[in-house]
Amino acid sequence: MKFHAKILIFYVIFYAALTGFFAAMLAVFYQTLEVNKPKWTLDTGLIGTNPGLGFRPMPPEANVESTLIWYESSRRDNFQYWVDETKMFLKCKKNQVNCSFEQPPPDGKVCSFEITQFAPCTEENDFGYNLPRPCIFLKLNKIYNWVPEIYNDSKNLPEEMPEELKQHIKEKQSLRPNETNVVWISCEGENPADVENIKARDYYPRMGFPYYYFPFKNTDGYTPPIIAVQFTPVF
Repeated sequence: MKFHAKILIFYVIFYAALTGFFAAMLAVFYQTLEVNKPKWTLDTGLIGTNPGLGFRPMPPEANVESTLIWYESSRRDNFQYWVDETKMFLKCKKNQVNCSFEQPPPDGKVCSFEITQFAPCTEENDFGYNLPRPCIFLKLNKIYNWVPEIYNDSKNLPEEMPEELKQHIKEKQSLRPNETNVVWISCEGENPADVENIKARDYYPRMGFPYYYFPFKNTDGYTPPIIAVQFTPVF
């Protein structure tokens, strides 16, 4: 019995010491981390400096193999899912203030968005799914402390930029030069059939994401900038 008692006491002490060692190592490790920001950012992190472009609404979880949005505009029960998903995505958050190109957000606050600025892509219009002229909402994925490179000079644009977008920037620079600090967005068909079937794309409230939403600092209530793209198909 004494032998077994000694063995039991040994393992109790051994595992207690082992637990204490790992607890101490974890405590030291957590001291190197910050609660509100990642340890590695931008070029030093795995994500890098190229944010992905996300879209909403997303297909049902049961359809994980495809991101295709398909529906029958003549059947409300068929397109209602897309309307409900979009409504959930556009819910407003706290700690947000109205911003503009002349009035960026103050420290500790983040920019809000007005649902009305996406008109006609609104809940009252079923986000276009009943027409059919569906509205897809685009957003940039968040990267801590990322500041975008802005193209606001029509004479210094990348060659690969679509001509439609180049012309749009030129017109903006001429009419409203203070509104050209934008991360521009242009939607094109992936293949010739897509290009042929998409008659037009309309962007609301503008053709890109305003600069004053950046950088992302993990401030409470932050919502990435959003734009609505309404597609008009060819019938």
